[in-house]
Amino acid sequence: MSIERHHQSPERFVNPDPQVAPAMASSEDRALTLFDRRALRLHRDRAARHGAAGFLHAEVADRLVERLDDVKREFRLALDLGAHHGALSRALARRPGTERVVAADPSLEFLDRVGGMRVAADPDLVPFQNGSFDLVASVLALHWAGDLPGALVQIRRILKPGGLFLAAIFGGSTLIELRTAMIEAELVEEGGGSPRVSPAAELGDIAGLLLRARFAMPVADAEKITVTYADALGLMRDLRAMGETNALTARRRIPLRRATLARAALLYAERFGLSDGRIPATFEILFLTGWAPQTRS
Repeated sequence: MSIERHHQSPERFVNPDPQVAPAMASSEDRALTLFDRRALRLHRDRAARHGAAGFLHAEVADRLVERLDDVKREFRLALDLGAHHGALSRALARRPGTERVVAADPSLEFLDRVGGMRVAADPDLVPFQNGSFDLVASVLALHWAGDLPGALVQIRRILKPGGLFLAAIFGGSTLIELRTAMIEAELVEEGGGSPRVSPAAELGDIAGLLLRARFAMPVADAEKITVTYADALGLMRDLRAMGETNALTARRRIPLRRATLARAALLYAERFGLSDGRIPATFEILFLTGWAPQTRS
């Protein structure tokens, strides 16, 4: 496995007028039904025991911190929402002026590895009072929010006036190669396809959601990270070790046939293979920035 550290020319959305219609309220029912929360926690608990597979999270955390370094402000109380192995929490704690970092994650095993002040929480249902934090930051966690519009509203709610929200989530072209190969393999081997990769947000959609959540000066842009593997099965093993396997409530519960997996690996190599025999895996990362208004309406 290797990572190509290249930047896509960022696609950028800036809203000059933050006065927009009220955001949609959070729907707890939808949040609890789109994803199987028990399966998600089990996947993240398993990922906590595979520290070496946290490379992608660490890479994106580094890129997020670089963006935060451009902000010449101190954030006394920060929340790391979806703390994972704690790379972001540790980076935030090292910032001048930071007094406390709270780590939140649905996985108790991840939280055990982070240390410090910890709270078990899903990204959908943040258990904090209004105006609690100067900064809410999140790395590769909010794609597991069953109600992303509602999650953004809650994040804005728990920010102090003038507080900053900074996050990175998977974008819509993430794992496009794997999705294509899996669907074709299932059609050939099993006569039909089923969702094997969780849905991800598109850049234009996420920019609109920041507007609806009433963030001031919202910005959303995209970068791509390409990771190469010896074969598709190696990619699948890494996704499992990362805790990024399918947790959709409507997922197919029957394991894939060996013939389907073999067909998917073959199609992946045929369609997307590189000249050196390796295969690429695309991870589109959407970076979100927004400020809580100075005065609450």
